[in-house]
Order: sequence, then C-alpha cells, then structure tokens
Amino acid sequence: MPSGPSTAARTPFVLLVVVLLGGGLITLLLLNSALNQGSFKLRDLKARTTELTDEEQALQRDVDDYSAPDALERRARELGMVPGGSPAFLDPDGKVRGERSVASAPPEPSPSPTPPRTPAGPGTNTSQNPPQSTAQNAPQQNAQQSPAAPPSAPPSATAPTTSGR
Repeated sequence: MPSGPSTAARTPFVLLVVVLLGGGLITLLLLNSALNQGSFKLRDLKARTTELTDEEQALQRDVDDYSAPDALERRARELGMVPGGSPAFLDPDGKVRGERSVASAPPEPSPSPTPPRTPAGPGTNTSQNPPQSTAQNAPQQNAQQSPAAPPSAPPSATAPTTSGR
C-alpha cells in the first residue's frame, strides 16, 4: 500500500487542530488579561470607596459637632444673640396667652486679661489702639450723628434672641 495519500489527508487535520489550539490559547490569554484588568479596577474602586466613606464620616462628625446644643449656643452668643424669655402665644381669636417680655442679655463675665486677636488687614497697625467692636461703636456713632435724638433702648433689648433650648 502506498503511504502517500494517507499522510496527505492527515496534514489538513493536524493544521486544523494546531490552529484551534493556538486560537484557544490566545483567547484564553486575552480573557485572563481582561479579568486581571477588571480586578485592578475593582481594587482601585474599593480603595476609593473606603476613602470616600472615611471622608463622609469625618464630615458627619463635623456636622454633629456644629449642631451640638453647646456649640450652637456659643456661636449664637458670638453673634450677639441672647436667650429668649418665656414665649407668648396668639390664640386663633387674637388673644395673647402668656406674658411677653423683652429678651435681655445675662451679665457679661469680667473681661479676660488678654484681648482676643483680630485679623490684621494690609496697611493696619495692630500695635496701637486696637479697633473696638461694632457693638461698642454703634452707640457712639448714633450719639455723634444726632445729639438731639432721644436715647435709644439698650443694645441688649434689641438683640436677636435664640429659642433658649
């Protein structure tokens, strides 16, 4: 029997098997690379999520600190607000229930030996005569502008009030 025709029939089959195996290996390599790339991206996204979660928690702590009752009271006092007295209510028929009163500031504590620092702008000299606060300047300015005007109510009577909570 001649051996020529049987080897010629095997060659296309062997080439087909080699091409299929090579294509499978190349496809497997590409798939593995895509999965690795996805895992790197997933790791980066998890790290970013952790970072953003930490930032959110820090911001929430700041919000909680600023909304604490003692912090709100301190900032309100810094703005010149005073606690309100007992409230008066209006009934639907227009009658007033309760006694209305003017909010008054509690007595000021004695001034500290060191005055608070004020930010100095360009061209200001902080070593000589520090500026007074605007609340202290307001009555002086009113007196200078209209000396014949009747005395106004004390600043504590016109100060904005807090709810007293």
